[in-house]
Order: sequence, then structure tokens, then C-alpha cells
Amino acid sequence: MLLVVDVGNTQTHFGVYPDGDAEVAEDWRFATVPESTSDELGSALRNLLALRGLGLDDIDGSIVSSTVPLLSEEWARMAARYLGHEMLIVGPGLRTGMPIRMDNPREVGADRLVNAVAAYERLGRGCIVVDFGTAITYDVVSDAGEYLGGIITPGAEISIDALYRRAAKLPKVELVEPRALIGKSTVEAIRSGIVFGFAGQVEGIVGRLRAELGEDTPVLVTGGLSGALVPAVRAHIDDVDPRLTLTGLRIIWERNRAGKAVHEPSRSD
Repeated sequence: MLLVVDVGNTQTHFGVYPDGDAEVAEDWRFATVPESTSDELGSALRNLLALRGLGLDDIDGSIVSSTVPLLSEEWARMAARYLGHEMLIVGPGLRTGMPIRMDNPREVGADRLVNAVAAYERLGRGCIVVDFGTAITYDVVSDAGEYLGGIITPGAEISIDALYRRAAKLPKVELVEPRALIGKSTVEAIRSGIVFGFAGQVEGIVGRLRAELGEDTPVLVTGGLSGALVPAVRAHIDDVDPRLTLTGLRIIWERNRAGKAVHEPSRSD
């Protein structure tokens, strides 16, 4: 089986694919702890696999993308010690099949590139990927399958934390769908402001992107917070796929395993 790991600043999402299968068999999320050691990661992985009747010996390939550089190294150490093989790490030098048209290709976050690969593989045309995570990212792929760039904004949970810390009388609220637009309590008012505020942001930014790229440009949404925010977005979203990043990791692993002649991430290709 193939293990795919997406390490975000807030959550780590990982799953396993049976050999030759394009559908993830199981996936899990847990809080990202930057201080986690390879042994702790190996223990957590073993325990979660056991819940589904699987073991570490069932894993014969693995790949990780991470926004926390130290955890990339710890996951790689975990794979070497507990899985007995070298884990692929998404980054410069790993074949992705997607040229990067950025001033500095090394600046592109691994998760953003992985999402773009998965979206283009799925649609076969230019598209926009919106990822609701610690940050909200908007990534643009051309019809030729090139990563063109994107937009980054602070995420909903960052805004909630900032509001709680900077305004002494305001409580910290849970990010769930508001009962109504007009809040009847302070908690409901904050929740409405966060959810509908970010929904408006998505509508506005995606609308501007479509005006530039073409009004029929498809929009895919992913990310751990998509469930709370997407219902409030009134337009522009074509599909929601919480496992999009895992799919992209599988695709990149297969391209590197097969040794296909694909493009290295580069500006000029």
C-alpha cells in the first residue's frame, strides 16, 4: 500500500492507497505538532492503521508534502525506521509533471503544487484551486498544465485567534455554520462575521480571477475548513474534494516510481 502524508500548519492529513488503486482506502486527520519526533509519528501511524486491521508492514511506498520543514525530516526518518524504505518528499528536484511559471519556483508551497497537479489531472484544463487551511490559498493552472501563481490570505482560524487576543471582551468561538446572518449574541455575531466574511472574500477573489482567466474556468475547493465555509459561498464553486491533496500526492509518487519523462518544477521548462 502507498502512504500519502499532507502536513499542514494546523492539521496533518494522511491516507493509504491499495496497490494499483486510484481511490484512497482510509484517511485520517490529526493536529500538527511541530515538535513531533519520528518515533511519535510511527506510533501514531501504527495505532491508526491497526484500527482498520492494517499494519506498518502493509506500507511499501510513501510520500510527504509539508509546510513544516522539520516535520518533513521526521516523517522521512519514520519511514526509514518503521517502514523500511525512503519516503519521497515533495520539493525541488522531485518530478511533478507541472512547469512552474513563478519568479522563484522554490517559493511555491508543496501543498499548493500538489493540489494543482491533482486538479489538472482531474480536469485536463486550466483551473483554480481554493484551499481552506491555516491560510486560504488560490492557485491557478493554465490550459497547458502550467502552475501560474496564486493568492494567499490569512485563514479563518487565524482571524478568530487574532480577534480573541486583541479584543479583551470578545470570546473565542468555534468555526461552525452560523444559524443566521444577523447574530443574536456576541458569539453568533462573530461566527457570522467570520463565515460570511470569508465567503465574500472567496466570491470576490474567484470572481476577479474568472474575469481575467475566463468565466468558465472551473473552481475546485479543498482543505480541512471547507466544510464550515463552503456552504456560505453563493457562487463560483464547481466541486469540493477534501482529499484533493492526497490524490495529488499519489499522482506524483506514481510519476516518480514509473520514471516517466515528466517536467521538473522550473520557471522556463
